[in-house]
Amino acid sequence: MPFTFTRLRRAILSAPMLAVLAAPATALAQASYPNKPIQVIVPLQAGSAADVGTRVVLGKVGENMGASFAIENQPGASGLVGADRIARAAPDGYTLGGITDSVLNYAVNLAARTSFDPLNDFEPVSRMANIAWVLVANNNAAKTVNELVAQAQAQPRKLDYASGGNGSPHHIAMELFSAANKVQLTHVPYKGATQATTDVAGGQVPVMFSAVSVALPMIKDGKLRALAQPADRRSSLLPDVPTFTEVGMPAFNFSTWLGLYAPKGTPKAIIDRLNAEVARALTDPGVRDRLMGLGLDPLGSTPAQLGELTRTGHARIGKVIRDAGIKAE
Repeated sequence: MPFTFTRLRRAILSAPMLAVLAAPATALAQASYPNKPIQVIVPLQAGSAADVGTRVVLGKVGENMGASFAIENQPGASGLVGADRIARAAPDGYTLGGITDSVLNYAVNLAARTSFDPLNDFEPVSRMANIAWVLVANNNAAKTVNELVAQAQAQPRKLDYASGGNGSPHHIAMELFSAANKVQLTHVPYKGATQATTDVAGGQVPVMFSAVSVALPMIKDGKLRALAQPADRRSSLLPDVPTFTEVGMPAFNFSTWLGLYAPKGTPKAIIDRLNAEVARALTDPGVRDRLMGLGLDPLGSTPAQLGELTRTGHARIGKVIRDAGIKAE
């Protein structure tokens, strides 16, 4: 058969050639990114550390980029519901997630199974902050952490503690504290940190571990009493609150982090652009002051560093959960 114009055209428009022709269009789309609002899903309650931290950082990122970030809270199953939605979204840079390690490392390790792979279904963009924690009680409960331990030893499982849900960091922190001090408390899981903290302040539940960002307003208002901080040194926000080591308790360090993620397959050019913009936002004095005033330590990373942090944290927390015999309720 003679080599006709039709055959020539078919050869030119073969799959490899089509890929080459499509490349400039893809590059152009990425170069103009973003050209519509970006949806950011926070898989935890409004008012949580993840929520407030994400809003502060991406508020500045949006201002610098001239972009609109629409932040939506979708709590449920300790963050697994919202994380699944992020993982299943189109990888085009227009759906992102403000996710803490409480979701990717804690909740996932406690769940019998999940609909997504925390290590392979997301593209890490950047860490945004580290989150400080504090043990708090209502005004009718123990006045010191030593008093709390004495009460718990005298009445095993009679004292309740609140958490943001099964597998949440509030849950894990208290279980680790209980194991270290050889006491037993009864877990009262809520559907989110905000309601749990509010109920502790209201007297419905005596104690809980809380992110400083959530508890701080109630501590300042006198509705919550801060008993001790699980850190190496006192927070500048709570200078009068001792560390566990300072009150003679077993050394106890506990913190979490907040990161920005995209669905797997999001173009590297978009990931790199977002990473650079987060890094830029974290150098802004106003952003840093707002985060630190909420108990969040402004701290960025490269995408690779966040990926490694996720992997090592997943393995470490999984071992802690197994060794402590912590079970989802």
